[in-house]
Amino acid sequence: MKRSLRVRFTMIFIGLMAIILIGIWCVNNLMLEWFYINQKVDALQLGYTKMNELVMEKWEAGGSINDEFITDSNGEEIQTPAIELLRNLGDQYNITMVIIDSFSNTPVVASTRDVKFMLDRVFQYMVGRNNPRTELILEEDNYTIQKTYDSRSKSFYLESWGYYTDNRTIFIMSIPLASIRESVQLSNKFLAYVGISALVIGSGVVYFTTKRVTSPILQLAHISERMSHLDFDAKYQDDAQDEIGVLGNSVNVLSDKLKETIGELKSANNQLLKDIEEKNQIDEMRQEFIGNVSHELKTPIALIQGYAEGLTEGMAEDKESRDYYCEVIMDEANKMNTMVRQLLTLNALESGNDMVTMERFDLVELIHGVLTAAKILIEQKQAVIMFDCDHPVHVWADEFKIEEVVTNYVSNALNHLGGERVISIIIEELGEDVRVTVRNTGLQIPQEALPNLWTKFYKVDKARTRAYGGSGIGLSIVKAIIDSHHKECGVRNVEDGVAFWFTVDSKV
Repeated sequence: MKRSLRVRFTMIFIGLMAIILIGIWCVNNLMLEWFYINQKVDALQLGYTKMNELVMEKWEAGGSINDEFITDSNGEEIQTPAIELLRNLGDQYNITMVIIDSFSNTPVVASTRDVKFMLDRVFQYMVGRNNPRTELILEEDNYTIQKTYDSRSKSFYLESWGYYTDNRTIFIMSIPLASIRESVQLSNKFLAYVGISALVIGSGVVYFTTKRVTSPILQLAHISERMSHLDFDAKYQDDAQDEIGVLGNSVNVLSDKLKETIGELKSANNQLLKDIEEKNQIDEMRQEFIGNVSHELKTPIALIQGYAEGLTEGMAEDKESRDYYCEVIMDEANKMNTMVRQLLTLNALESGNDMVTMERFDLVELIHGVLTAAKILIEQKQAVIMFDCDHPVHVWADEFKIEEVVTNYVSNALNHLGGERVISIIIEELGEDVRVTVRNTGLQIPQEALPNLWTKFYKVDKARTRAYGGSGIGLSIVKAIIDSHHKECGVRNVEDGVAFWFTVDSKV
């Protein structure tokens, strides 16, 4: 069961107060009577000392204490130091005293009306006749202090009796002892009332005042809980300069540091995941590349090896057969050479080693040049070329690389001609861009295959691609060239065939 700090503080306060009250109660029971008697004993000793000084002063002057207790012509006592002392002892300590001249055994002075009773008691004490319930408290050379029970009043008295230092004057002093146990009980009862009241009031005060302490702690607990859920927007708001305020400021600093550190860790983790993903992609691409290259080189190498072995074993004895064998070997070697050069070109483009050289040139003139270079192939394919742009279109790009793009598109169109065997080249000026589209009639490309055309070694129809010597790298080179220009390229199926397009800048 959870308990708040307010309850704990209150319980601690109640416990401490209860311990203190119980302690006071025990001290009252055990020590109050002893303390009370000691105070009375001290009062009797003080009375003896003061009166003894007066007695000795008179004795040294050749007189006696009787001289201190005289009356005037009207029979009233003259105020002397001894009379004053007796009055003070009675008023302050409730001490009654009888002083007796041992020569005459008559009282010199008495501060009580019960003189005869006091005389009888002192004479009994002097001859050793003490009450059985008498308890000796203190015994000195000249006097004794004892606790005596008075059967008449059924109460205890503290009495001091003996001689003063002049060895002539006898005295007895008596102090009534109140019922100390009754006093202890009353004291404890009063203490219980006061203590319980103080305990209730103090507990209420502590419970409500500790809110000032517990509220900031609860706020810090709430903030720490939010921090455990990676919410670092909560801040400690109290501006107190005490220990809790210092703790709150430290929590705010910790929150900011954790937020910053976790942000850095997330960024580092994202970068790490990205690096791992790129590494995995590179590994996959490397494995795919090796597999594709191996696959592409396997057929020409096998053909070259087979025809070379045929020549070695004399299978082509006539010149026509030998020329055929050599022609196949040269053709396959040329295909391998073309693929290697394309791979080197693509690698240079993808790695950024083949830098783009921007220059201004006429795109129409470049396309005418590509078509002129492919004139023989166009005639062989019986293709109809439609390109009727009759005005210059100047663009900013790497002329050599854009020429390679156009050549790839035109070659690709010639190799996939069908239907009416028409190739259309369209130039569109679109603000700051120029878009070139090369369309050819023929079979459409399956829709799911369109996004993969730019992947190295991808072939929609492998048999047909092999027939014209394609390696599946040309469109990858196109994509790399256009990406290096930070432009776009694409492909789409049209009504009677396929259209490939790319864009270049018309302005700097």
